[in-house]
Amino acid sequence: MKHIHTLLFVLVWMGLLALSGCQNEQEERLISVTIEPQRYFVEKIAGGRFQVNTVTPVGQSPETYDPAPQQMMRIGNSMAYFKIGYIGFELAWMKTIEAQNPDMKVYDLSKGMNLIESHEDEQPHEGHAHHHGMIDPHIWTSITGAKVMIQNIADALVELDPENRALYAQNYEQTLSEIEAVRREMEQILQPVRGTSFIIYHPALTYFAREFGLNQLCIELDGKEPSPAQLKNLIEVAHHSGAKIVFVQQEFDKKNAELIAEETGCKLVRINPLSYNWKEEMMNLAKILADGK
Repeated sequence: MKHIHTLLFVLVWMGLLALSGCQNEQEERLISVTIEPQRYFVEKIAGGRFQVNTVTPVGQSPETYDPAPQQMMRIGNSMAYFKIGYIGFELAWMKTIEAQNPDMKVYDLSKGMNLIESHEDEQPHEGHAHHHGMIDPHIWTSITGAKVMIQNIADALVELDPENRALYAQNYEQTLSEIEAVRREMEQILQPVRGTSFIIYHPALTYFAREFGLNQLCIELDGKEPSPAQLKNLIEVAHHSGAKIVFVQQEFDKKNAELIAEETGCKLVRINPLSYNWKEEMMNLAKILADGK
């Protein structure tokens, strides 16, 4: 059924691409990205030299999103696609996108990152169990990940537009300085809570937790709602961990998160790791965790 669904999308998309070509609307300076934090960094380094199209709409999950035909046409009009690597949308659609756009360059912004792998023998809900081909894709939630991303973005932009090499190098250095400033401030804020635990619905903060010495306890397991037994186990783990905060992302159902918060006395907080304003969201996470100690 999934294959039929995908085939229908591709057929409609191909028709729209043909129409777009007839109307001569090719956007030669367009780059497509999967999520808003990517757009944040690409726009900083590109300095207005490229338009940036975010594929996943605000409020939708890039783990499960199926693009509308109009969005597929927009991707087809792009000269390059900057993927985050290993996230659900890309695992499901990138082969199709690349096959239908052989001239479009594809860049992996996770290149060079020390990626976190999950293992089948890990304890349920602890660490970073995932359904992304066993690789956690949420690299943008760490300082190190952001630095890897902007290096890959700068390199890609130079390849796409070598005449503006100096501009991209300057913007890269400025963005790197901003990221380092965020790191210093976050380290100071989070120092008192190093070694503590937090609970989160979808395990989007694995890299964040690794970088700042925190322990992430996950409600979702392999992309699925927990069973009653798993939920009971998580509540027991949360009690023993001393966690004070339960995070839930805006694109996920908060029912189980509310139950855990009620059972453990934790504070329930909605967050948005997919926010465009990367700096603001990172600082927000740090302050919430520090205030919850």
